[in-house]
Amino acid sequence: MTTPDADYATYIAGLPRVLAGAASLFRDAEGRVLLVEPNYRKGWALPGGTVESEAGEGPRQAARRETLEEIGLDVAPGRLLAVDWVRGPGRPPIVAYLYDGGVLTAEQLAAVRVQEEELLSWRLVAPAELDGYLLGTLGGRVRAALAALTFGGGPAELEDGEPVV
Repeated sequence: MTTPDADYATYIAGLPRVLAGAASLFRDAEGRVLLVEPNYRKGWALPGGTVESEAGEGPRQAARRETLEEIGLDVAPGRLLAVDWVRGPGRPPIVAYLYDGGVLTAEQLAAVRVQEEELLSWRLVAPAELDGYLLGTLGGRVRAALAALTFGGGPAELEDGEPVV
Protein backbone atom coordinates (compact mmCIF):
# COMPACT_ATOMS: atom_id res chain seq x y z
CA MET A 1 0.00 0.00 0.00
CA THR A 2 1.33 3.45 -0.89
CA THR A 3 0.96 6.58 1.18
CA PRO A 4 -0.54 9.84 -0.11
CA ASP A 5 2.95 11.38 0.02
CA ALA A 6 4.41 8.55 -2.09
CA ASP A 7 1.53 8.84 -4.58
CA TYR A 8 2.11 12.57 -4.86
CA ALA A 9 5.87 12.11 -5.32
CA THR A 10 5.20 9.57 -8.09
CA TYR A 11 2.76 11.97 -9.72
CA ILE A 12 5.27 14.85 -9.62
CA ALA A 13 8.08 12.66 -10.98
CA GLY A 14 5.92 11.77 -13.97
CA LEU A 15 5.10 15.33 -14.99
CA PRO A 16 6.75 16.80 -18.09
CA ARG A 17 9.81 18.99 -17.53
CA VAL A 18 9.98 22.62 -18.60
CA LEU A 19 13.12 24.76 -18.55
CA ALA A 20 13.08 28.48 -17.69
CA GLY A 21 15.26 31.33 -18.86
CA ALA A 22 15.30 35.04 -18.10
CA ALA A 23 16.89 38.06 -19.73
CA SER A 24 16.87 41.85 -19.55
CA LEU A 25 16.31 44.29 -22.39
CA PHE A 26 18.69 47.25 -21.99
CA ARG A 27 18.70 50.33 -24.19
CA ASP A 28 20.79 53.45 -24.49
CA ALA A 29 19.50 57.03 -24.73
CA GLU A 30 19.17 56.63 -28.53
CA GLY A 31 16.95 53.55 -28.18
CA ARG A 32 19.58 51.07 -29.30
CA VAL A 33 19.42 47.59 -27.72
CA LEU A 34 22.38 46.10 -25.87
CA LEU A 35 23.27 42.68 -27.33
CA VAL A 36 25.92 40.19 -26.28
CA GLU A 37 27.78 37.76 -28.56
CA PRO A 38 27.99 34.25 -27.07
CA ASN A 39 31.08 32.14 -27.79
CA TYR A 40 29.14 28.85 -27.67
CA ARG A 41 26.56 29.40 -30.45
CA LYS A 42 25.76 31.50 -33.50
CA GLY A 43 23.86 34.75 -33.26
CA TRP A 44 23.63 37.42 -30.62
CA ALA A 45 21.58 37.45 -27.42
CA LEU A 46 20.40 39.60 -24.56
CA PRO A 47 22.11 39.42 -21.17
CA GLY A 48 20.40 36.49 -19.46
CA GLY A 49 20.34 32.75 -19.03
CA THR A 50 18.91 29.78 -17.20
CA VAL A 51 16.80 30.14 -14.07
CA GLU A 52 18.46 28.10 -11.31
CA SER A 53 15.20 26.91 -9.76
CA GLU A 54 16.93 24.13 -7.79
CA ALA A 55 18.63 26.91 -5.83
CA GLY A 56 15.29 28.61 -5.18
CA GLU A 57 15.84 31.28 -7.82
CA GLY A 58 12.95 32.83 -9.72
CA PRO A 59 13.05 34.41 -13.20
CA ARG A 60 13.49 37.98 -11.94
CA GLN A 61 16.43 36.99 -9.73
CA ALA A 62 17.95 35.02 -12.63
CA ALA A 63 17.77 38.02 -14.95
CA ARG A 64 19.58 40.16 -12.39
CA ARG A 65 22.20 37.49 -11.58
CA GLU A 66 22.89 36.74 -15.25
CA THR A 67 23.24 40.46 -16.07
CA LEU A 68 25.80 40.86 -13.31
CA GLU A 69 27.69 37.73 -14.40
CA GLU A 70 27.63 38.46 -18.13
CA ILE A 71 28.15 42.23 -18.38
CA GLY A 72 29.15 43.28 -14.86
CA LEU A 73 26.13 45.49 -14.13
CA ASP A 74 23.93 44.96 -11.07
CA VAL A 75 20.58 46.28 -12.31
CA ALA A 76 17.23 45.30 -10.82
CA PRO A 77 14.90 44.19 -13.62
CA GLY A 78 11.91 46.40 -14.32
CA ARG A 79 8.53 45.21 -15.46
CA LEU A 80 7.96 41.98 -17.32
CA LEU A 81 7.72 42.74 -21.05
CA ALA A 82 7.27 39.30 -22.64
CA VAL A 83 6.85 35.61 -21.86
CA ASP A 84 7.64 33.12 -24.62
CA TRP A 85 6.93 29.36 -24.74
CA VAL A 86 9.79 28.05 -26.88
CA ARG A 87 9.77 24.53 -28.29
CA GLY A 88 12.95 22.89 -29.50
CA PRO A 89 14.09 19.54 -30.79
CA GLY A 90 15.87 17.29 -28.32
CA ARG A 91 15.05 19.32 -25.23
CA PRO A 92 12.08 20.24 -23.07
CA PRO A 93 10.23 23.48 -23.82
CA ILE A 94 11.63 26.70 -22.37
CA VAL A 95 9.60 29.46 -20.78
CA ALA A 96 11.59 32.63 -21.56
CA TYR A 97 10.94 35.72 -19.43
CA LEU A 98 12.05 39.10 -20.75
CA TYR A 99 12.28 42.07 -18.37
CA ASP A 100 12.80 45.77 -18.93
CA GLY A 101 16.40 46.56 -18.02
CA GLY A 102 15.84 50.26 -18.60
CA VAL A 103 17.91 52.91 -20.31
CA LEU A 104 21.57 52.68 -19.37
CA THR A 105 23.54 55.83 -18.64
CA ALA A 106 26.84 56.64 -20.35
CA GLU A 107 28.59 55.69 -17.09
CA GLN A 108 26.85 52.28 -16.98
CA LEU A 109 27.71 51.60 -20.61
CA ALA A 110 31.35 52.51 -19.93
CA ALA A 111 31.35 49.99 -17.05
CA VAL A 112 30.15 47.03 -19.16
CA ARG A 113 32.61 44.12 -18.96
CA VAL A 114 31.83 40.85 -20.75
CA GLN A 115 32.21 37.50 -19.06
CA GLU A 116 35.00 35.98 -21.16
CA GLU A 117 34.01 32.37 -20.35
CA GLU A 118 30.73 32.80 -22.27
CA LEU A 119 30.88 36.00 -24.33
CA LEU A 120 33.02 37.42 -27.11
CA SER A 121 31.71 40.99 -27.17
CA TRP A 122 28.76 43.34 -26.78
CA ARG A 123 27.28 46.13 -28.86
CA LEU A 124 24.37 48.50 -29.17
CA VAL A 125 22.08 47.81 -32.13
CA ALA A 126 19.30 50.00 -33.56
CA PRO A 127 15.89 48.27 -33.49
CA ALA A 128 15.69 48.35 -37.30
CA GLU A 129 18.91 46.28 -37.48
CA LEU A 130 18.05 43.62 -34.86
CA ASP A 131 16.95 40.98 -37.37
CA GLY A 132 20.52 40.79 -38.65
CA TYR A 133 21.73 39.79 -35.17
CA LEU A 134 18.97 37.79 -33.48
CA LEU A 135 18.31 34.22 -34.58
CA GLY A 136 15.36 31.94 -33.88
CA THR A 137 12.59 33.07 -31.58
CA LEU A 138 14.60 35.81 -29.85
CA GLY A 139 13.92 38.38 -32.57
CA GLY A 140 10.16 38.07 -32.13
CA ARG A 141 10.52 38.26 -28.35
CA VAL A 142 12.60 41.43 -28.54
CA ARG A 143 10.23 43.07 -31.07
CA ALA A 144 7.26 42.25 -28.81
CA ALA A 145 9.09 43.67 -25.79
CA LEU A 146 9.95 46.89 -27.64
CA ALA A 147 6.30 47.21 -28.68
CA ALA A 148 5.23 46.74 -25.04
CA LEU A 149 7.60 49.56 -24.06
CA THR A 150 6.34 51.82 -26.85
CA PHE A 151 2.62 51.15 -26.63
CA GLY A 152 2.23 50.03 -23.01
CA GLY A 153 -0.05 47.29 -21.87
CA GLY A 154 0.70 44.03 -20.17
CA PRO A 155 3.46 41.62 -21.05
CA ALA A 156 3.36 40.07 -24.52
CA GLU A 157 2.42 36.39 -24.56
CA LEU A 158 4.35 34.49 -27.23
CA GLU A 159 4.78 30.96 -28.51
CA ASP A 160 7.99 30.32 -30.41
CA GLY A 161 8.54 34.08 -30.79
CA GLU A 162 5.10 34.76 -32.26
CA PRO A 163 2.26 36.60 -30.48
CA VAL A 164 -0.53 34.40 -29.16
CA VAL A 165 -3.80 35.58 -30.65
